[in-house]
Amino acid sequence: MNKDSSPKVQFVTIDADLAGQRVDNFLRTQLKGVPKSMIYRILRKGEVRVNKGRVKPEYKLQADDVVRVPPVRVTEASDTPNPKLDKVADLTNHIVYEDDRVMVINKPSGIAVHGGSGLSFGLIEGLRALRPDASFMELVHRLDRDTSGCILIAKKRSALRHMHEQLRNGQMDKRYQALVGGTWPENRFKVKAPLRKNVLQSGERLVSVSEDGKPSETRYRVLENFAQATLVEASPITGRTHQIRVHCLHAGHPIAGDTKYGDEQFDAKVKALGLNRLFLHAASIRFIHPLSGEPVTFSAPLDKQLMRTLEQLR
Repeated sequence: MNKDSSPKVQFVTIDADLAGQRVDNFLRTQLKGVPKSMIYRILRKGEVRVNKGRVKPEYKLQADDVVRVPPVRVTEASDTPNPKLDKVADLTNHIVYEDDRVMVINKPSGIAVHGGSGLSFGLIEGLRALRPDASFMELVHRLDRDTSGCILIAKKRSALRHMHEQLRNGQMDKRYQALVGGTWPENRFKVKAPLRKNVLQSGERLVSVSEDGKPSETRYRVLENFAQATLVEASPITGRTHQIRVHCLHAGHPIAGDTKYGDEQFDAKVKALGLNRLFLHAASIRFIHPLSGEPVTFSAPLDKQLMRTLEQLR
């Protein structure tokens, strides 16, 4: 699709890979930088047509639909990161694996998975800036801003659907490494505690164990013992917000460097060893490749700061 400086009406034929997508979401990828309110306005006014007819925002596109995309003058979106930005360019060094269906990234700690809440851009916006020719790029799942490690990106809608189905069916295996306070009991293999999400007025999300929460389960095993800490492997069976962090706290072993659910005294000790981030790392991910149908496993090493902290403890 050519884009010159003067916008023109475009007619886009939907290929099978885009089928099933809502028309409002499709327009947001076509008209990058156009405010959501304007997208709904042009839909409401009938400026967007599918097969020459008006549609509602929730209309799901079908293969071979022809979408009339009206000319919308867009000021270059200031929140689209420049691919030459150091932080964006550095993401290239964090690509663990890539093909035409999926991408596995070793996400650095401190970068959100997507922009919003005062952040001009996150991981997914940075990757789209690195791959301007990619017509589709979406997060398969999420990691907290301060958690590092393996995160999956889908490069085709069919791949996204395939991998979301695996998540729903429990076919995706995610293993995290966490440094927790105290001695984790060798025979404590799981934490099952319902979690409830509360959103504060500031927009901050806080999760707590609550009887009326959603059922949640994390499996654990001890990897290494230290004097006042334990390195554990955590495998979430469910995928709740902040699940591993809250389950560790609930078990009486908060994660090192956790400013929300941590322990100040323990954090002061590990800070003295040079740790100034959350010690939670998505070490590996195993899933069924959407093209080959074969199980694949990818892993990401701990960063230098986490490695150094373990060395100091040893």
